Amino acid sequence: MHDIKLIRDNPQAFDAARARRGLEPVAERLLSLDDARKSAISALQRGQERRNAASKEIGVALKEKDQEKAEALKAEVAKIKEDWPQLEAAEREAIRALDEALAELPNTPLESVPDGRDEHDNKEALRWGEPRKFDFTPKEHFELGEGLGLMDFEAATKLSGARFVVNKGKLARLERALAQFMLDLHTDQHGYTEVAPPLLVRDSAMFGTAQLPKFREDQFSVTAGRPASGAAADEAAIDYWLIPTAEVPLTNLASGLILDAAQLPLRLTAGTYCFRAEAGAAGRDTRGMIRQHQFYKVELVSITTPAQSLEEHERMTGCAEKVLRLLELPYRKVVLCTGDMGFASQKTYDLEVWLPGQGKYREISSCSVCGDFQARRMNARYRSPEGLGFVHTLNGSGVAVGRALVAVLENYQEADGSITVPKVLRPYMGGAERITR
Repeated sequence: MHDIKLIRDNPQAFDAARARRGLEPVAERLLSLDDARKSAISALQRGQERRNAASKEIGVALKEKDQEKAEALKAEVAKIKEDWPQLEAAEREAIRALDEALAELPNTPLESVPDGRDEHDNKEALRWGEPRKFDFTPKEHFELGEGLGLMDFEAATKLSGARFVVNKGKLARLERALAQFMLDLHTDQHGYTEVAPPLLVRDSAMFGTAQLPKFREDQFSVTAGRPASGAAADEAAIDYWLIPTAEVPLTNLASGLILDAAQLPLRLTAGTYCFRAEAGAAGRDTRGMIRQHQFYKVELVSITTPAQSLEEHERMTGCAEKVLRLLELPYRKVVLCTGDMGFASQKTYDLEVWLPGQGKYREISSCSVCGDFQARRMNARYRSPEGLGFVHTLNGSGVAVGRALVAVLENYQEADGSITVPKVLRPYMGGAERITR
């Protein structure tokens, strides 16, 4: 969420930053809402001050035996009390209107972010590894998985519908091996603390990381404790959201806290299932595991001071890159342009892994620095010798396990349909070197 004081100090700069995202100016409207908020707060304060002053004046009038004046003052106090609920309601409404307007606005891009409209304007920053040259036509991951008899989309559809999969046997173990390998790497070598967070969160957590209110349709909601019928149905209901990413619970661990600057950066990692409705993905990646409602992902989150955040962004992205390098998967790093950035991001690096079955690079990790955008929504602060300030938050995939499985299948496939297990994963696979039917 944006700081209305900063917008008021330089409304032109704020609108210019929005224009880089292709968005219309809003500073004038926001300042008008802020004026209304200030006016409502002032009206309430004036009413309180006048009520206190009039109460004292009543005592003076009674002492002076000026009954007429005392009665007039009593009438004035009574009128203020009568109007008080309306003044309070006006203040609440003015604050709500401004907060809601600010909550709908995306973060503004850093100067180093390239301008552009969509993914075609992203800038490649690095390319690592040479795509393997096959002496046969490489297959896509779902052809390989089904050929091995270990990837079953039909069974998943029977259980849950489209965009789900059932992995079996050595393929299920390979997926688990990937997650364990990533978590061990990030905790043992990269200094992250592993966390096992809840997969169900409240509205406040989703608001804090900016999934709500803007992206409500992309989320799965759950209501627990509601009887099928009866008077107690609504009273007993507890509403949750299935997490779309472990970024939500990990980042919200700092919600409402004041952290010691000397303890920052705080680096957290978690391997969790994630759930996304994919509301805007109709017709895209309908086959296979690229875009599913449920998927496993290892997430990285950092909580830093403002001075640390940009360096931490480079470091975090490097941690995700290390996963792909150890798996020996060719990839490229791109800087997302202003038109392709996420809602809460100031700057984002995408890592795109090479998929020979598709003959192109596909996103496998997104690492973003958000500045104090999420921290303001969560009221997450730090204390330093200079005083209190909002922390900066960062998040990234380290990496998406399902897409890593896709990449391993396609890059390590053999002509007979078997899969060579990457060397770094063999200790997690009981020493197995190959997966065959």
